[in-house]
Amino acid sequence: MTDMAIQTQALDHFFGEGEARKQAIFDVNLEIERGKLTILMGPSGSGKTTLLTLMGCLRHVQSGSVNLLERELKGAGEAELVRLRRRLGFIFQAHNLHESLTATQNVLMGLQVHGKGNAAKQMAAAHHMLRLVGLEDRLDYLPGNLSGGQKQRVAVARALVSNPNVIFADEPTAALDKVSGHNVVDMLKTMGRERGTTTVMVTHDNRILELADRIITLEEGRVVSDVRP
Repeated sequence: MTDMAIQTQALDHFFGEGEARKQAIFDVNLEIERGKLTILMGPSGSGKTTLLTLMGCLRHVQSGSVNLLERELKGAGEAELVRLRRRLGFIFQAHNLHESLTATQNVLMGLQVHGKGNAAKQMAAAHHMLRLVGLEDRLDYLPGNLSGGQKQRVAVARALVSNPNVIFADEPTAALDKVSGHNVVDMLKTMGRERGTTTVMVTHDNRILELADRIITLEEGRVVSDVRP
């Protein structure tokens, strides 16, 4: 097993067709180590989220290579991509909770799509994860009765409950106060240390940079800085 969870080579990406075609990612070559917390930074429109979605097999690789968990994504069939996605966790700024389901039921969805464990074990795991993100008193609340920050913590719990190999997070702390945001990112870092979970995170949140193992900065679709604090 390689020490790299993700490798990109000569990665380009384009949007649009014909004269409207515009290049968004230019010749990105990266190796993302297993178990590390890697942050992608840069101004709006720099290509951070596009790169994240390419590495997370949410967009098709057009040109170059993305190797995720020792599987090449370019040319991969849909069945292979589905198998890979089941090994991933996703946290987005828009929490994407089901409004008709309680916090516990939303988190349970993160296990049910993977078919992991019986119903009792799934329920125990969902409650445990919600307690870890500080929502032990909101287990049966619907999203409409939760604050924005609480909804985001439910989304974090849903992404982590299946113990994924890689977590892709796009602005996961945007709706959280400083303490909650720091706690969530610290949890991701602990999972990397204890379980070997790899996290790739897009953020503008300078409050959490101290927790990063590596900070990659993009501008206009190119990597312009790659530092390990």
